[in-house]
Amino acid sequence: MIMLQRTDSKNSEFIALVKELDAYLKITDGDEHEFYNQFNSIEHLNHVVVASLNNVTVGCGAFKAYNSSSVEIKRMFTSPPARSKGVASAILKELENWASELNFKSAVLETGKRQTEAVNFYKKCGYGRTPKYGQYKDMNNSLCFVKELGEL
Repeated sequence: MIMLQRTDSKNSEFIALVKELDAYLKITDGDEHEFYNQFNSIEHLNHVVVASLNNVTVGCGAFKAYNSSSVEIKRMFTSPPARSKGVASAILKELENWASELNFKSAVLETGKRQTEAVNFYKKCGYGRTPKYGQYKDMNNSLCFVKELGEL
């Protein structure tokens, strides 16, 4: 059974999972890793979801306000042994519900073209492509997505 916990970026399990995520991204992003990494600080993330499966922490995600009506989904990760078990979907749905509770109307996110599993996952979860935003505008590897959040 997947258990979800709302927390913040001071959570030690979240910090450990982000280290795993960064190690993975360092490989897949290659030379562009340092550029992306500067935008992935977790110091001030107040909306974090940590997931555990059979009492083992296996996944995380977070959001931060992008503007007054949108959040940006950040730091989504599921440890490899827990993939394809619904963990990421549960985390993302919890993040979307939390954002809706706070009256945000949409969610945006960026992922890399090389993260094909992530691209397919976000499409499956109802995210559609949107023009590249902010710091990602000139990045060839970046793909940006948006989803309107439903009313609770």
